[in-house]
Amino acid sequence: MNRLREHIQDITPITDDEFEFIKTFFIHKYVRKNQFLLHDGDEVQFEYLVLDGIYKVFYLDENGKEHIVQFAKKNWWMTDYTAFFKQTSATMFVECLTEGEVLCLTLEGREKLSSELHKMEHFFRVKLTNGYIALQQRIKVLLSSTPLQRYEEFSKLYPDLVHLIPKKYIAEYLGVSRETLSRLYANDK
Repeated sequence: MNRLREHIQDITPITDDEFEFIKTFFIHKYVRKNQFLLHDGDEVQFEYLVLDGIYKVFYLDENGKEHIVQFAKKNWWMTDYTAFFKQTSATMFVECLTEGEVLCLTLEGREKLSSELHKMEHFFRVKLTNGYIALQQRIKVLLSSTPLQRYEEFSKLYPDLVHLIPKKYIAEYLGVSRETLSRLYANDK
């Protein structure tokens, strides 16, 4: 739980008593490689804070093709946010690509933390804002850049992930074929 405290204190200071209160809302979970935290159609019970591991958030289109919306690593938050906040069934999957650990937080817990401890309301607002900014940047890159530019941007933003995530997943994330990514990857060396 010390990692949770450090994560929160990167944004807002908290006292020992405040942290004792905060940590009661989180459930620790170990995750196996290739384990799903969420399937399409599930009730979305949790938002997840990644403590360890690499995850992908994706959906399947009507033809069964996989589309990766997000990768998540240490200190990143993930879930099917539409379903989480609207309390509807999931339309996304969350899969662990490596062994990992997460902290699970319910919407009810998030709301109670925010209303009873305004520092946490500030924390969640900053995290949500940063996530929204990252999402807009991702959409902008996808809509207005070449495959090479998308790959270069991904490599610049996430240099560690380039070597940790299977290339087929990076290709899906970038919206390019595996063959195109192989050529881009070969030229990057």
